[in-house]
Amino acid sequence: MARSALLNVMVSAAIKAGKSLSRDFNEVENLQVSRKGPADFVSRADTRAEQIVYDELRKARPTYAFLMEEGGKVDGTDGQHTWIIDPLDGTTNFLHSIPLFAVAIALQRGEEIVASVIYNPIMDELYTAEKGGGAWLADTKRLRVAGRRHLSDAVVSTGIKTQGTSNDTLQLRQLAQINPAVAGIRRGGSISIDMAWLAAGRFDALWEAGLQPWDVAPGLLMVKEAGGLVTDLAGQPGSVWNGQIVAGNETLQGALLKSLRKVQ
Repeated sequence: MARSALLNVMVSAAIKAGKSLSRDFNEVENLQVSRKGPADFVSRADTRAEQIVYDELRKARPTYAFLMEEGGKVDGTDGQHTWIIDPLDGTTNFLHSIPLFAVAIALQRGEEIVASVIYNPIMDELYTAEKGGGAWLADTKRLRVAGRRHLSDAVVSTGIKTQGTSNDTLQLRQLAQINPAVAGIRRGGSISIDMAWLAAGRFDALWEAGLQPWDVAPGLLMVKEAGGLVTDLAGQPGSVWNGQIVAGNETLQGALLKSLRKVQ
């Protein structure tokens, strides 16, 4: 694929931040096992990566706004464009030396996501998408969602929030509903990677709730450009802002949504 100038900027920022995270990741195993030490270390790694992405994108497009997991909102002057950034999606994985985490960047123009990058620096997997241009792995492999038609054949990904959240029991009921209907359920720990893997056909379908805009935005475009369908739990078109996603090819997405809506 031929990248646009905007996508080149995003890829460069993600790879540079990924190199920083890779260096820090190699130090995680050497940390003293305590709550404060590792958590503080990961926080610093997260903040460093976000600053790298911010600096790279700000230098290239100084008028664009930002919405960042750590740094919050930074207003722009052009009134149309917003970078949405998660510099370390998969923090718990990172802390436990599990090599499933990503730098995730999306560009919103008006109300639409028009470009996205998801980069796993440890596996060196670069996923990119542009509106109307498809979704790609490493610029050479065009992504398509899997073609399976039956939930009984499907491997489905989800996220399980930490104990004490308001929808603990709802998640357990959803798992009890979906588990016997599918070939397997996976919980990867990075929603950006989960959605990239859905776009690549590694997962067949996916659902999750309680998400933030930076969790959803990069993967939303990736799945759509790979031919997938994304809605919320009410069946409305997937949005960056409502915190819910149910995704897959048209058949599996519909079947998964129908099953989830039986759970109250």
